[in-house]
This record gives sequence, C-alpha cells and structure tokens, in this order.
Amino acid sequence: MESQAADGLGSIRFIPSPNFDERPAGYAISLLVIHNISLPPDEFSGDGVIELFTNSLDPEAHPYYQQLRGLKVSAHFFIRRSGEIIQFVPCGNRAWHAGESCWQGRSRCNDYSVGIELEGTDTVPFTDEQYVALVALTRTLQQTYPITDITGHSDIAPGRKTDPGPCFDWARYRAALRATLDGAG
Repeated sequence: MESQAADGLGSIRFIPSPNFDERPAGYAISLLVIHNISLPPDEFSGDGVIELFTNSLDPEAHPYYQQLRGLKVSAHFFIRRSGEIIQFVPCGNRAWHAGESCWQGRSRCNDYSVGIELEGTDTVPFTDEQYVALVALTRTLQQTYPITDITGHSDIAPGRKTDPGPCFDWARYRAALRATLDGAG
C-alpha cells in the first residue's frame, strides 16, 4: 500500500504495524526521537526490520532473532539506506519505539513523540540519501505538529540504548534543517 506524502517527500510506503495504541488524551506530539536499527545486526537491505515491526519475524531465521521472540515494537517511520521511507504507524497513534524513557523530566516518551528509525548501526555512517530523507521528513513533521525537541534514543533511555550512535552526524543534520528553514523564507 502506498500513501502520498506532502511537501516533496514523494511516495511513502505504508506497511501497517499492529504494535501501537492510542495516545493518551491531551498529549500533543512535541518530540522527535531518532533511532537506528538493522536486522540481522550490521546487515542492511533485508526485510528483518519490516518483519520485526509487523510481528512476522521468524525467530529461526537467524541466531540473533531468538532474543527478539515475542518482542512487540514499531516506529512511525523507517528510512532505508536508499532514502526510501516506510511508515508503520500513523503519527496520531502511539508507536511502541521508545520503551522506558524520559525527556526533560517527562517520562513515557511514546505518549508525545514520533519515532524515526534509520537503517544502520552505531558503527557505520549513514548515507547521504538517509540524511536527505530525514531532513525532508523532519521538516514535514515540524510543519504538521508542535515539535519542540529532536533527540536520540540514547538521550531518552541513557544506559539502556546507544542509538542513533556516534556515526549519526548531528551537526550535519541540524545544519541541513537550518538550511531548509533559511531557504523557506
């Protein structure tokens, strides 16, 4: 199933995940959380992440998958190495991406955040295409929701999570966001 995205994002593939629920009443989307993921670990281009987010991952397909048996997780968006964007959960719903988390004194980050997974690891730089897609998606989300903060999974779950990792270039990402804002007006 394809859905058309606004603001030059082109076509975003929508693959529904069952791993979401309703946001609590009164919670506006104010936080964007950036993650990284690859399944199997350190391997790209397969369907492991899609299968994990749709509860169809075969735990026998790879030794690492045994520890993921029964795990129910998702994200709103997944950006492949090619820059392709896949949406799993509508932004109005609460995707199960952050787990136990806290940002600036507020716990339960899933309640008020959008999660974006980048196909990658802590040890491999992200692609130019991923940065382009991430900036475009971020801009669209900022135009749609009252997002006040952007952070990494490691910042909302310190000691438990490390992503998006040291290979994510925050300075490049923030400069690109500023450039799109400056170019807009």
